[in-house]
Amino acid sequence: MDCPFCKIISGNKERIVRQTKNTFTVLSNPRLMPGHLLVIPKKHVEKFSELSLEKKGEFFGEVILIQEKILEEVASGCDLSQHFRPFIKQSRLKVNHLHMHIRPRTFEDELYQKVQIHEKEVFTDLLKTEFKKYKKLFS
Repeated sequence: MDCPFCKIISGNKERIVRQTKNTFTVLSNPRLMPGHLLVIPKKHVEKFSELSLEKKGEFFGEVILIQEKILEEVASGCDLSQHFRPFIKQSRLKVNHLHMHIRPRTFEDELYQKVQIHEKEVFTDLLKTEFKKYKKLFS
């Protein structure tokens, strides 16, 4: 397997800024902004459902701890995101190993100015048929 995150935990540990029994945290490279961090489980999985309940708890606990530290010391806001996109080939920008992005944010920062200022053009109103479809899915 050619997983860049597995390579970090198995030998390239100088990138690690923090670790627990089952997770490690690195600065993202490439990054969207200074301080863009990734919390990664040490076990190679692609989806949350592949982690045990204990490891999910540790993972989310670590994400929360890192987010709070960012909010205390670095920025006034923080974005958290996780992507599962098996239809996209692994690359420098997309790794098939579960990870959570933690991005420090400030009011009208560079990411907002370049991308998110245009969000209002992307969002649409929820349709009744869509609501019914998903309500039925989870009933």
